[in-house]
Amino acid sequence: MKINDAFWGVLLMALGAAVLWAVRGYPNIPGQPVGPALFPGLIAVGLCAGGALLVWQGWRDRAHGPWLEWEDWVRSPRHTKALVALLGSVLFYIVLSDELGFFITSFLMLVTLFRSLQVAWGRSVFWAVVATLVVHFAFYKLLRVPLPWGILTPLAW
Repeated sequence: MKINDAFWGVLLMALGAAVLWAVRGYPNIPGQPVGPALFPGLIAVGLCAGGALLVWQGWRDRAHGPWLEWEDWVRSPRHTKALVALLGSVLFYIVLSDELGFFITSFLMLVTLFRSLQVAWGRSVFWAVVATLVVHFAFYKLLRVPLPWGILTPLAW
């Protein structure tokens, strides 16, 4: 689907404005020239500036095509099935990751996504196991992100 750049520009400017609104109340650190609002504020200003450029470009190009145009993949059953699998897997993770745990949820998600892209069963299972272990190691061990263990809590390391 092709959406005019002006739409995305307005969305980015709204996000930047929301961040600027949120960081305005951050406290200053005594004796420091910068506070905790500096970097989020700079990113927000960048979002607003980039959004303004997209609005300008979208407005300039509005005569060259429709504001919303469906791509050919939207009519493809294979591609729509993959999109539904992707969105469903994200919802699946949100709803069940605390109960099932990261390992089981991630494995099931990845196998479903690989199969929706017509990857063979053996490869789907192999790469789902590998990716789950790599992501768990990177986030849980290296970055110390507390991933849920769920029903595998007795086996947690």
